[in-house]
Amino acid sequence: MALDPPSDGIRRMFAEIARPYDRMNHLLSMGIDRHWRRRTVRLVPPNGCGPILDVCTGTGDLALAYWRKHGVRVVGADFCHPMLTIGLKKCRKARAERSITLLEADARQLPFPDDLFQIVCVAFGLRNVNNTIEGLREMVRVCRPGGRVAVLDFTLPRSWFLRKLYGLYFHRILPRIGQFLARNSQKAYTYLPASVGRFPQYEALAEQMRAVGLKHVEFHNFTFGVATLYVGEK
Repeated sequence: MALDPPSDGIRRMFAEIARPYDRMNHLLSMGIDRHWRRRTVRLVPPNGCGPILDVCTGTGDLALAYWRKHGVRVVGADFCHPMLTIGLKKCRKARAERSITLLEADARQLPFPDDLFQIVCVAFGLRNVNNTIEGLREMVRVCRPGGRVAVLDFTLPRSWFLRKLYGLYFHRILPRIGQFLARNSQKAYTYLPASVGRFPQYEALAEQMRAVGLKHVEFHNFTFGVATLYVGEK
């Protein structure tokens, strides 16, 4: 699905689905997205009390997962104001507003100095950044030496059979359910499978992470390869 200009179109799309966004994610993933975030905060734990940055935070689910598990200070950044508004309400409800700061910012131009965060993470958001390398490079810039960059996103299963089943659900069933329930004009749930298909996966994304200066890059498949966590060290 073409969005032109890309960043403005994607921002409008997410603004339109901000209200049902969490409910739709949990419904369409059958709740497994929560498990993926919990595994992420376990596999990439903080080391000390330095802050963590959650890029493309959306409504703050990964930021909240880090806070709940480790009690650390987290900054969440996103370029969609309606998403952040919902995220702020969730932080207040969880009584986490003193530990989690949400701010509006473009992932390609983060308003932070170099070498600030011990972990810079993103969940299901890097593929929405116009230029993957630019997004990764900016994440690395604000990560402190010895810190880690973590990327969690959808992937296509490597098994031929599972890929066929996944493709049927992702391209035919999910868009219809999502479109019916969310009723947004930008066809967000048609955009979703298209964006996953275009996004670099497995070794391709790992190589891009190495290209921006990360070392010891590894990736972990979740749920038969439906999602993958990539981790690299600065």
